[in-house]
Amino acid sequence: MSEAEQVVERTEALAAPQDDRGGLARGRRVLLAVVGGAALMAVGGLLATTLVKSPAQVAAETGPPVQGALTAEVERRVLAQTVVMRGTVVADHSVVVSPQGMRSGDGTGGAALVTKLPLKAGDPVTAGQLIAEVSGRPVFTLHGAQPMYRDLKPGATGDDVAQLQQALRELGHGTGGDARGVFGAGTKAALTARYRAVGYEPLPAVADGGAALRSAREAVRSATWAVEDASGPASTGTGVGTGKGGATETGSGTGKGGGGATPSAATPPGPGAGPSSGTGSGVGAGSAPGSGRELARARQALGEARSALAAAEAADGPMLPTAESVFLGSFPARVSSVGARAGSPVSGPVLTLSGGELVVEAYLKDDKRQLLRAGMAVVISSEAAGTDVRGKVAVVATERSAAQPAGPLPQQDAGQNPKGGGSGGTGGGGADSGYRMVVRADQPLPAGFAGQDVRLTIESAATDGEALVVPVTAVSAGADGRTVVTAVSAEGTQRRIEVRAGTSGDGFVAVTPAQAGALAAGTKVVIGVAPRETRGKTR
Repeated sequence: MSEAEQVVERTEALAAPQDDRGGLARGRRVLLAVVGGAALMAVGGLLATTLVKSPAQVAAETGPPVQGALTAEVERRVLAQTVVMRGTVVADHSVVVSPQGMRSGDGTGGAALVTKLPLKAGDPVTAGQLIAEVSGRPVFTLHGAQPMYRDLKPGATGDDVAQLQQALRELGHGTGGDARGVFGAGTKAALTARYRAVGYEPLPAVADGGAALRSAREAVRSATWAVEDASGPASTGTGVGTGKGGATETGSGTGKGGGGATPSAATPPGPGAGPSSGTGSGVGAGSAPGSGRELARARQALGEARSALAAAEAADGPMLPTAESVFLGSFPARVSSVGARAGSPVSGPVLTLSGGELVVEAYLKDDKRQLLRAGMAVVISSEAAGTDVRGKVAVVATERSAAQPAGPLPQQDAGQNPKGGGSGGTGGGGADSGYRMVVRADQPLPAGFAGQDVRLTIESAATDGEALVVPVTAVSAGADGRTVVTAVSAEGTQRRIEVRAGTSGDGFVAVTPAQAGALAAGTKVVIGVAPRETRGKTR
């Protein structure tokens, strides 16, 4: 073998192992590809079996589950029927101050203008305190439950005058010897003192600058002089006469009359007498004709003038306009809100005052109105304070009330509208809001409750002591008209028990078994149906 052939043979021998290793690598890659494909096919098959369902399987899975009895235990307790609603904490007595038609100090009219507001919301208010000034005139508080409906002037009588007298006396202003309910001299002095205590002068009851009183006094003076003139000292008269027939007669007479001289009387000559002269004298007493009538008339005129003066003096003095006073039933009170500012015209409420204890006010619709009445127990819940307070329904109005958009409506002339806890009247100009209900707490509500929106839970009915109680869904009526519950034993057997239903509330009803002992506390009764689990899964 030549050297060249030996070289080729050695080269082929060296290349043979490398070719074997390349074939093995290729075989491994093929094997891996086959195994991966098989795995993918297996996963795809599993996914296909999960997602692809036969119609029968779909119907079985979407069908209703097997139903089982849903039960609840019979309880023994006191059952109360409750009504839950919302209410607002307000003062028992509230007054809206809207002083319309106020007269300025100089008597001029014009639109009322707020000239001073010394208070702000939340400030305390006491009796006799100045709370506002309108057109330069004061508005102050007085103690009394009766609202003013008229201006009080000297000579007035009534319960409202008696209330004014009592309010003035409470402030230390005595009314003298005035009878109760009569606006006399003592009440005039007391009212004047109250006005001056707040820094103002009262308005005169007769706005003529005193002209009527001056005229009455002048009439009395003139009538007094007339009586004096008519009843003066006696008058004397002397006369001398000469008659023809030769006789001359002189006579003098003295008489009492109305202040004038009595003329002398001459004796007339006899018939057929000639000229003559003679003298004669005579003294006589008498009164002038008409003088008695003049004195009587003068005295009558004097009496009438004195009566007119007394009437003018009684009518003269201070008055209390309705717009300048606000009566509140209890003090101290507080300013609930301020609806105006200094310089603004009076076009609505200027202030809202509240006094007395805090109560809860709510409005009922027809359905709840039939369930609730005075005396029912109430739980007042304040979410803001996190406290509960027990109370009772004080008033349920028998007439529907109109909504009041901004507190109580102002009264016509008095400019105030008290809203007591016992009222339930109809307001004006608002939408129907239902029947007004007032709730009073057993203990005074904290001052922080004022204005809060609270929850009221009212017990409208309750059982007499403990009773057997079941959910209302446990009671059913059969075709025979009997009311029954279905009891379930520990083994799962069911039996129907006839019962009589009683008080219901909050989803429960009190029941009494027709047969004593047939139903007891702890017994399970059917209240419905629920899905039942089978073979460890819900179908």
